[in-house]
Amino acid sequence: MAAGIQNGEVQEVEGRERQEERLKNNNRDLSMVKMKSMFAIGFAFTSLLSMFNSIFDGRVVAKLPFVPISFIQGLSHRNLAGEDYSDCSFIFLYILCTMSIRQNIQKMLGLAPSRAASKQGGGFFTPPTQMTK
Repeated sequence: MAAGIQNGEVQEVEGRERQEERLKNNNRDLSMVKMKSMFAIGFAFTSLLSMFNSIFDGRVVAKLPFVPISFIQGLSHRNLAGEDYSDCSFIFLYILCTMSIRQNIQKMLGLAPSRAASKQGGGFFTPPTQMTK
């Protein structure tokens, strides 16, 4: 009887070790997908920034319906002539658009992992989950 219990415990430990190994492999694969996505999107947005910055440098690209707060005015009115702080420079509009559409572009290009995979992988600030008996 005791040998049967020990044998069952050994199989349970081996099964748990196999699950942990699969989890490690899945986390490694998920990290690789996230890294590739980050580099691809970063490269695309950096190249777009340099191209559009040379085209729209010094031009008013939008008229803001408000005057930005003082520490943002340097960015929103960058390289623009005049004192009308409701004029918007390209770089400010680009930053706003990048922040709002980055996730959607990743999904359209198929570079973003699924929600289930993201939840499983956790994040940098989430503590690792401990497996208990």
